Amino acid sequence: MKQIGVLVVVLFAMVSCGEKIMEQPEDLIEKDKMIQILYDFAVINAAKSTNSIVLEDYFESPTSFIFKKYGVDSLQFVQSDRYYASQPLLYEGIYEEVASKLEEDKDRMEEARKKDIETRAKESRKIKDSLNR
Repeated sequence: MKQIGVLVVVLFAMVSCGEKIMEQPEDLIEKDKMIQILYDFAVINAAKSTNSIVLEDYFESPTSFIFKKYGVDSLQFVQSDRYYASQPLLYEGIYEEVASKLEEDKDRMEEARKKDIETRAKESRKIKDSLNR
């Protein structure tokens, strides 16, 4: 009897998870574009926390700049974000891709920083060697 009860609960959970919580908006931002927009927002937010004065010198409104760049408006973005959020696995996948892109950028910048340090060290050694001659 307990097994039937567990089975009913599991089936109910599976059916309820398959329901659409909200309908897809007519002007849904496609997944790849949404990833790019969220990535740009993450970069802008990082820039704000690092040096907001420089950011403000280049952009009057970074958010408006991003919306204009991708040809979307704030309402379209919010509706698309809500739609994707209503599908947790899809939404999680979107944010995992954003995080992956950010991690790739971090690794690339770290590598460039290391190369810059190595180049400066070589130049410094050359100067020292030329002075010691």
